[in-house]
Amino acid sequence: MAKRIADEPAFVLHRYDWSESSLILELLTRHHGRIAVVAKGAKKPSSNFRPVLLPLQPLHVAFGGDAEIRTLKSAEWLGGQVMPTGEALLSGYYLNELLIRLLARDDPHPALFDVYAAAVRVLAADEPEILQPALRAFELLLLREIGLLPSLDMQTATLAPLVPLERYALRAEGGLVEWPDAEGRGGLTGEQWVAMQAALDDAAPFHAALRAAAAMGELKPQLRALLHYHCGVSTLRTRQLMMDLQGL
Repeated sequence: MAKRIADEPAFVLHRYDWSESSLILELLTRHHGRIAVVAKGAKKPSSNFRPVLLPLQPLHVAFGGDAEIRTLKSAEWLGGQVMPTGEALLSGYYLNELLIRLLARDDPHPALFDVYAAAVRVLAADEPEILQPALRAFELLLLREIGLLPSLDMQTATLAPLVPLERYALRAEGGLVEWPDAEGRGGLTGEQWVAMQAALDDAAPFHAALRAAAAMGELKPQLRALLHYHCGVSTLRTRQLMMDLQGL
């Protein structure tokens, strides 16, 4: 007997046309991870799904079936936040692309769901000064949740402690390593990496990491390279779109 799940917190990550009237949705759910569902008739003007199945909006959904693609039974918009616009909207699509590329289906990550929900609230708040730190915080916590982030308070290869004023870089294949630039440009200091590890271990890790990342501009290129490596691409689609729009 096919199992039916009800009242499941969820976000729409992506949607595909399935037929003239229906959609296939990639959902991030709190207790079931990333799943695919078919929303039958969702493209019809009269469908109750039509105004609800939007990205970056909190939902409660019900679905059933035991196939790879389940059937969406209902979806309720929880309200409480506006749709991000401009750079914040593109940033939300970027988070969604990371989740689709890096999360296996049917692999629950409740803590990561909560981090994503917190990040989406920041995007909807329209506060440009914290947008980039929020992205860095999400990237770090995503990598840690799926086991791709080494401990940031020691050198990865040797497990040696970090020297507070020495600089270190995060590498895809080597983890946290000494920064080779003798003049000290780039990388982050040992003190900064230790502070970031403490933020990730905080009881409210997203907001703690956001605050820490606000003072760490050199974090962005290192995380970008790490994410591209694990996603198997040179540039993510959403990042290319951002660059194209900025170049207009």
